[in-house]
Amino acid sequence: MDGVTDQPFRHIQKKYGKPMLMYTEFTNAEGLCLSNGRLLRDLLYDETQRPIIAQIFGKTPHFFHQAAIILCEIGFDGIDINMGCPSKNVASSGSGAGLIRTPYLAQEIVRATQRGVQDWLNGATVHDCPDIKPRVAAQILAKRAALPPAYQERRPIPVSVKTRIGYDTPILETWLPYLLEVEPVAICIHGRTLAQAYAGAASWEQIGKAVELAKGTGILLLGNGDVLSLTQAQQRVDDYGVDGVLIGRATYGNPFFFDATQPIQGEDVDPAYVRDIAHIMVEHATLYEQSYVDYEKYYFHPMRKHFGWYARQMHGGKKLRIPLMQSNSAQEVAQILQEHGYEIEEREYGLLPMSDLSLAIAA
Repeated sequence: MDGVTDQPFRHIQKKYGKPMLMYTEFTNAEGLCLSNGRLLRDLLYDETQRPIIAQIFGKTPHFFHQAAIILCEIGFDGIDINMGCPSKNVASSGSGAGLIRTPYLAQEIVRATQRGVQDWLNGATVHDCPDIKPRVAAQILAKRAALPPAYQERRPIPVSVKTRIGYDTPILETWLPYLLEVEPVAICIHGRTLAQAYAGAASWEQIGKAVELAKGTGILLLGNGDVLSLTQAQQRVDDYGVDGVLIGRATYGNPFFFDATQPIQGEDVDPAYVRDIAHIMVEHATLYEQSYVDYEKYYFHPMRKHFGWYARQMHGGKKLRIPLMQSNSAQEVAQILQEHGYEIEEREYGLLPMSDLSLAIAA
């Protein structure tokens, strides 16, 4: 979820909901290899978030090979290749869901990524990647040196794929076998075509077909689309035989989504729960500042969309949303909440020491 699942968002989700695993925002493989290190910001994470999977997209196998080495070097627990993004800019360039139209290229990208992981296991480093600038390579190696010892060790990193049921129409019977042939560890199917984007209903019947196609391969098959609660996720597993369910938009503004003891978003909730949301909003904003304030061209605006999502659950949400969408700091957010009747206590949020954010500062 580009622009949403950044370091602060994932930290909040893991702290309060404890999902089993998380994915980064998708990052362009070509840009990751060719840039001056700016895209490393999208790969910032902290140790609380494990297992953490880096998601990448693009259309050039050569760069996926190098990107895999980068991601292994900085300690990710898995690499996911996005073959499902419906964005016009992404898909029309042949990346994301555009790869559904070029299945042989999609296979080469998976193989190149798997080969990058294997080369890293055999001793390759970012210095063996011809397109990575020495300064960026130094940043990456510094991040690896700061990892806990267990994650500095070379270990097998699984490669997975996230895709859709088709481009214009569902074509899983012809598309999915290409992916199964190159044996990623897991394939996640979003139950819409590219043409649908996020409109209409996700077809879990098509996802069920994918499960049948993958049966006997040993490849995990995950489903995605229109799941609004943990109860519904379990029902999807029971009904369609998927090995797991990925949750996206239902987590917006709901840090307790993965906590089965908490009410789901949209239900009547008690005042204590809403007070927690108010404090989490301030915590999230504070963590955003801590994570990115040392970047050149830092600005607070990307946090504002989260305030709109949080405010949906809060009393006076519409009136509250307007000033929050104009805020420029965590301090302003706390002040706005107080002006609207929320008592924001002084809390020690247990935010991360700056050493855990070394990748962001270096970049």
